[in-house]
Amino acid sequence: MRVAFFTNTPAQAHLYRNVVERLEAAGHEVLVLGRDYGCTVDLLEYHELPYRLYGEVSHSQLSLARELPQHGVRMLREIHAFDPDLVFGMGVFATVTGALTGTPSVVVVDSEPDPYDHAVSKRLARAMLSPQAFEKDLGANHFEFRGFKECAYLHPDVFDPDPSVREDLGLDAGEEFVVVRFNGFGAHHDVGESGIPPARRRDLLARLDERATVLVSDEGDKLDLDGLPAREFDVAPARLHDALAEAELLVADTQTVVTEAALLGTPAVRSNSFVGEDDMGNFRELESADLVRNVADPEAAVETATSLLDDPETGERWRRRRDDYVADLVNLTDVLVSVAERRGRVDGVSGLSPT
Repeated sequence: MRVAFFTNTPAQAHLYRNVVERLEAAGHEVLVLGRDYGCTVDLLEYHELPYRLYGEVSHSQLSLARELPQHGVRMLREIHAFDPDLVFGMGVFATVTGALTGTPSVVVVDSEPDPYDHAVSKRLARAMLSPQAFEKDLGANHFEFRGFKECAYLHPDVFDPDPSVREDLGLDAGEEFVVVRFNGFGAHHDVGESGIPPARRRDLLARLDERATVLVSDEGDKLDLDGLPAREFDVAPARLHDALAEAELLVADTQTVVTEAALLGTPAVRSNSFVGEDDMGNFRELESADLVRNVADPEAAVETATSLLDDPETGERWRRRRDDYVADLVNLTDVLVSVAERRGRVDGVSGLSPT
């Protein structure tokens, strides 16, 4: 059997990398179609996945729109040449390319604010898989699993944190540190959204620095760290989750990394304009489990972050809650491998249920 995977972002490379390795080990032919975006290529190289690039894009939404026609042509060429029996992805790239080449497709969705992707994919995909916390019904081909897409690579069955990452970060064995992640807001679903403003970022870093070493990852490259009480979060992309597992706290105005921290038992404070009554179901779920604090107001987010650091019991409480919560989640890699082996048919796959 031949199976193709679309990995348009680093998160998607993580989502499918264990599935690719399992299928290859079982003797199937696999092709990963990647886009040069963020650290996607670094991850594909690190995990030695059989990939080909169909294009690249900057953090600009305009750049993405300009490049899409060329990307589409290259995707079609690659899929036509590989001639897969099944295509996996996270949206319209997989479903449209699959439909145009007569290939069944399966997509994993976890973000409600993608109405165009959902409208197209639910008509073209053989199956759409989402977390149970997903708050949309996408029709007869929509199936749920107990967990999040990040369970494909952070479930305890597939991930064991390596504390030696401290050496890569230049940290002492017992040195407490905080990871701060700022979003570039360049994706199509980020149109009109915003995060922690630049003026508030400086106050955040100064307040955190009073309590721990501060490591900053800025996807938009808009913050000059010269003179600020923080340093760059400089570690190989494939070791991000080792670092998150060691951190005392994550503060972020981005999305995926917050879910990742929660599944690792690291306290997380999330602050962006998505937070509120219309927030995404996965973050509502994680907040109800007391694993994430969603705080819309940036000033209030700073206070929440510092109060968590000031409480010496925070870390142990979070780890206990995380262990109890994750025990009931599926290993999504197992689920996706089973779906692949059935060529996209989900009937009888353990861990999936119709919506």
